[in-house]
Amino acid sequence: MTIIAINGSPRAKGNTSVMLEWALEELTKEGFNSELISTASEPAQGCTACGHCFKAQDGTCRHDDSISAIIPKLARARAIILGSPVYFADLTPWLKALIDRAGFVMLSSGNPLRRKPGAAVVVGRRAGMVHTFDSINHFFGITEMITVGSSYWNLGVGLDEGAVNEDAEARATMANLGKNMAWLLKKLAH
Repeated sequence: MTIIAINGSPRAKGNTSVMLEWALEELTKEGFNSELISTASEPAQGCTACGHCFKAQDGTCRHDDSISAIIPKLARARAIILGSPVYFADLTPWLKALIDRAGFVMLSSGNPLRRKPGAAVVVGRRAGMVHTFDSINHFFGITEMITVGSSYWNLGVGLDEGAVNEDAEARATMANLGKNMAWLLKKLAH
């Protein structure tokens, strides 16, 4: 099983990706496999409350798009990191669609996310980061995941592509997040 990191930014190599890569570097050092999935330019349908997932109860969503391809990966993952830049004080519409659809699919099919580690990673220019962080963490709570923290909230400051590289505290926070997630995964394996 792999640790899945989802870059919910439309910028494949933007600040969110940088932050996720910092966390994954530490997990790799600890011997874990990981996959960084970028959602850049991927069209996605939000949840339409069609009820397919609750009728089928087979871990699928009826929509045929990038989110439907990611949902089974989340179910199989050892741990999940969800990253988003701040869009009008909240997460991106793509990541919100993933959370809504994956959440319903998981809850309707035995909840394979239960007791898996999860972490939110957020990048913003100025404000809205804590609200976005909280929005992502709600997904972990409702799916009974174990939320992994760091030495500070998993936040980074930056607007222009690569600007987060100047945030030394964000880099240290992501390194600690990776170490904490590795520690927890090893404890859960016993």
